[in-house]
Amino acid sequence: MNRTTLYGSALSLYTGRARSYLIKAGIDYCEVIPNTPYFAKNVLPKAGGRQSIPTLELADGSVIRDGAAIIDHFENTSQNGFSPTSPKQRILSLLFDVIGAEGLLRPAMHYRWNFAEENLKFLEFHFEAMMPDRPDRKEKGVAAANRMRSAAVGFGVVPSTMELVEILYVELMEKLNNHFSEHPYLLGGKPCIGDFGIMAPLYGHLGRDPAPLALMQKKAIRLFRWVERMNRPDADIGEFAAAEESYLTGDQIPDTLIEVLKHIAIDFMPETKAAAHCINEWLNGQTDLAPNTQVVRGVGNCEFAIRGTPISALAQPYRFYLLKRVQDEYAGLDATAQEDVQSLLSACNMAELLNIKISRDIGRHANLEVWV
Repeated sequence: MNRTTLYGSALSLYTGRARSYLIKAGIDYCEVIPNTPYFAKNVLPKAGGRQSIPTLELADGSVIRDGAAIIDHFENTSQNGFSPTSPKQRILSLLFDVIGAEGLLRPAMHYRWNFAEENLKFLEFHFEAMMPDRPDRKEKGVAAANRMRSAAVGFGVVPSTMELVEILYVELMEKLNNHFSEHPYLLGGKPCIGDFGIMAPLYGHLGRDPAPLALMQKKAIRLFRWVERMNRPDADIGEFAAAEESYLTGDQIPDTLIEVLKHIAIDFMPETKAAAHCINEWLNGQTDLAPNTQVVRGVGNCEFAIRGTPISALAQPYRFYLLKRVQDEYAGLDATAQEDVQSLLSACNMAELLNIKISRDIGRHANLEVWV
């Protein structure tokens, strides 16, 4: 090995987050589908044995599994080039990372799996491409696609919720479109960690699959331009004549971004509270959960309602692994900055996020998220 290798897929939601970061950070890398004997023998064991993407192999042979950890690695070695330094911007950057990884899974899954006429051939091609090149490649691809289609139900996408999911997503596109009409990125003229976070669903599924791509291009062209911009090595801000490649000065938070967060709160806040309750109940019953036990994807279903529509969705501890970063950042601020952040989050109907916690911390060990 003499080059950084990103193991992922063009189809993958979470690969889109890491890929965008590598592009913007100017990292020399190649992208490979993890379906080779080399990956199984040399990379997977170093990734904790967990077959998940994205996984990164550095030129020295070391391996990093998970998009957040990949970005952390390069931020730590590059003086945090995409991490704002002012309090409110830093908090929102980390918050959008949580939202991207965990808060937009329902529309991402719905628009991928419930528009068969538009998406079927596209998905069949990509899932087949992810399988090893053997005679049963097509059959294995279909099986993998069916497993992911079933997972959409686990995220709360069922016939009784589909109309709500579509309404909320179209409203979100409108608000993001308004914001990206005035600013190239979330916090000004350069991307932050939060941009890479929301890139995951807004590119990997919603800005690339045929059905949602057509919808975005029709209803939210400025949002679509942001998706394009996030996959280019330069700033790509030509239509913003006065924009500078920097974050907004004075810790500014645009009103358009507050409107985006207020809308996201409609769905994100009830689910976060319900998921915390579900996970804490589960943890209360785990009397023999040893430190460094791997954190599984979900520990049961949480129940909540959005605009009168009941939803049942997988309670995912990883949400709180990322959310703790927001809470820890807040805890490290001085009293004046904390007050400013509280006022901002209150304006976004998200102030409760600072106190919604699970009863046991999550850390990383041997490239896996584990219970501390």
